[in-house]
Amino acid sequence: MLAEMQTVTYRRPSVLASDLLALETAGAHPRFFTGFLTAARPAAMCLTVLADIAAADFRQDGLGQRGLRDPVVTCGGDGLRFEALSGCCGVYARLDVLPAALDGEVHARGTTNVDINPGLYTALTRVGGGDPLRLAVGPDELAVTTLGDHVVEKKVPLPQRWLRGLAEAGFIAAGFDQRAGMSGQQAAGLLHRLPAHGGREVRWLVPAGRSVRATGAASAGAVCLPGAHRLAVLRPLLPLVRAVRLFGPGVTAGSGPVASGWELTLDGVRFSLLLSPAVERGLSGEGALLSALEEADLLAGRLGWDGTVDPGALAGEAGLSAEEVRGALSALAVSGKVGYDWAEAAYFHRELPYRPELIADLNPRLVAARALVAGGQVRPGAGGTAVGDHLVHEVAGGGQGCTCRWWIEHQGRRGPCKHVLAATLAAKVPA
Repeated sequence: MLAEMQTVTYRRPSVLASDLLALETAGAHPRFFTGFLTAARPAAMCLTVLADIAAADFRQDGLGQRGLRDPVVTCGGDGLRFEALSGCCGVYARLDVLPAALDGEVHARGTTNVDINPGLYTALTRVGGGDPLRLAVGPDELAVTTLGDHVVEKKVPLPQRWLRGLAEAGFIAAGFDQRAGMSGQQAAGLLHRLPAHGGREVRWLVPAGRSVRATGAASAGAVCLPGAHRLAVLRPLLPLVRAVRLFGPGVTAGSGPVASGWELTLDGVRFSLLLSPAVERGLSGEGALLSALEEADLLAGRLGWDGTVDPGALAGEAGLSAEEVRGALSALAVSGKVGYDWAEAAYFHRELPYRPELIADLNPRLVAARALVAGGQVRPGAGGTAVGDHLVHEVAGGGQGCTCRWWIEHQGRRGPCKHVLAATLAAKVPA
């Protein structure tokens, strides 16, 4: 009977010094995944577009304005995911390499982040149909081998400005449903008719047979398209796209701009794009998840590295209701521990390299709300809760409003104000 062979790696050699023997033990496997991507050309093209988005500031109508192209890479379950946020934090992009496109071995599950430097970028642009593309993904590097190149990219610090956008993109996407779809050819026609350069105009796309048509106003079932020039970055992929699906939250006539999602299906891979509600506005959804934070702590240690997170299994393990699990997963999205795949309508495990509490610290409204609670500024009031000089009260249709300028101006469309947050925090403190 043949013994099973296992390769282990030692970070440093064992040494004998001063009559003392120091034995080094093997640590974690040095790779998450090693093998080939059978959909080499689509994957390589999508990686270059992902890098272009990471380098772009769409407020300035230009690609490659930043020197960094640093995607987050996650190996979980049977697939690979590459995520990036634009330099302006208004566009989130993700490449999903599907199981059928992987010919290799998953050694471990985990997340890393690397920079796609010019050498790797150029090598990816040279990958043609039928060419090999081999990846070795580890906690500290990404090694890419093509027909004529071998490039190793080391782990780099993830820009802190990405923190809130990457973490909260999952929470925003969890509110999406599919609204429309079209073939790759129809999508190419649509995108080539859209402007390729700057503009703040908001368009709406509504289903029209097997395609969509553009309108100037929201209506039931419409998908928001703010800053249409941001889709121009997808044009290099259009010859390879088989189908496109559009996602967004529910809207009605008269609705204001909202985020939207685009999913492009290519051979063996999916490329997804999430647009913020305005060109000058980064992705945000902060503050809506405070009621779920306690449940999130219970689930954080129970996340597995399967392709998607099973809410039913988590509910049973943690002794929570399905609604509590949904809220906790939303909170975990904001902590960076999970992302959301709107194509699968499911969360996936991913660990951003940050302390979870840092995300809350970077939210100025939440910091201000905590200060209000600590300063004793939250107390019962006539018709609601008095917070400082303002009144937090119930609004028609449910939820809470406030008499402050922020809430009057945004009506909750950009998350709760610091006073509503403070009232929510105070309500959770035991009497």
